[in-house]
Amino acid sequence: MSDTLNLFDQHIDRTLSNSIKWQKYQGRDVLPMWVADSDFRVPDAITQALHQHVDHGIFGYGSAPEALSELLVERMATLYGWHIKPEWIVYLPGLVCGLNLAVRATTQDHEAVVSPTPIYPKFFAAAKHADRPLAQVPVTLQQGRWLSDFNAADVPANAKVMLFCNPLNPGGTVHTREDLDEVHQFAKQHDLIVCSDEIHCDLILDEQARHIPFASLDEDAAQRSITLIAPSKTFNIAGLGASMAIIPNFELRRRFHRAKAGIVPEVNVLAYTAAEAAYRDGQPWLDQQLSYLRQHRDTLHTAINQMPGLVLHPIEATYLAWIDATALPVSNPHKFFEEAGVAFSPGRDFGNPGFVRMNFGCTRATLALALSRMQRAIDSIG
Repeated sequence: MSDTLNLFDQHIDRTLSNSIKWQKYQGRDVLPMWVADSDFRVPDAITQALHQHVDHGIFGYGSAPEALSELLVERMATLYGWHIKPEWIVYLPGLVCGLNLAVRATTQDHEAVVSPTPIYPKFFAAAKHADRPLAQVPVTLQQGRWLSDFNAADVPANAKVMLFCNPLNPGGTVHTREDLDEVHQFAKQHDLIVCSDEIHCDLILDEQARHIPFASLDEDAAQRSITLIAPSKTFNIAGLGASMAIIPNFELRRRFHRAKAGIVPEVNVLAYTAAEAAYRDGQPWLDQQLSYLRQHRDTLHTAINQMPGLVLHPIEATYLAWIDATALPVSNPHKFFEEAGVAFSPGRDFGNPGFVRMNFGCTRATLALALSRMQRAIDSIG
């Protein structure tokens, strides 16, 4: 355990490293705990692989390494019992463009997109960028877990695709097979393609939970699915840009490629190098990270729920805490905590202004300082 603590407790100054996360508040005494990248140094295997490529000295056009596709096929089968084929994989320079491509590949003008709400803001943006109407499925607290309430959804007849998030961001829910069966029945009822954002699938904190890809449910689910994954959140390499869409349906995959053609660039060669190293050699580091994040989760759950006006429900996955501040006697909880020196993602961006989302992918010292600032701010309300 001591090696784990030494590895992830290491403070790395990111203020001068072209970090969006840290530069946003540069020059101010504000802890940036908003955008979802962590403050952890990546596995040595990734750094070594990148050094080897850089030392070669040439960075021309590249293509997806066959070894990376083989690693992904093996990973999906070993970890999740999902047996995919290499030809189903479409490589992307980021997961967000996958959301946008999914909307454009599955809808035409005036056809609707369905999305849970609150949800990752890029879901809303994908519909808006394509000028598609958005139908929202409310996410509600059900027996301590954040789940879509499909009975409360008003889905127009022209809806064609549902953007789904598993594990859920925000909220951290790891959807069970029963949960996913309900999603599947809803999709069949309305004849929807399901674009499932599963980028946080490796960051399962609840040791009793298991990630289940939506597309692995059965053949119908597979044929109506676009699954988006990436090593970026798992191994903290989001800035390199290597993501994957897994699309079993040939016609849907063809439409996805057509939407991508001439607009979305290919993945750069260093991103491929990092992704391959991550999936081949990164598991020991990931196991240590999960142990560290579970300690943070426990610390947060105790501390937040002792603060008057705040509630934090169990976090099953991700390093993102969805904090209920609706009982706090302030009009804007994001601004309130920012002025106290802690910057979260504002809940209004996700669809609920009474919440804030906290990134706890940080050192133990950073987390302790953030919690002390939060407590001091709440005490000042008096």
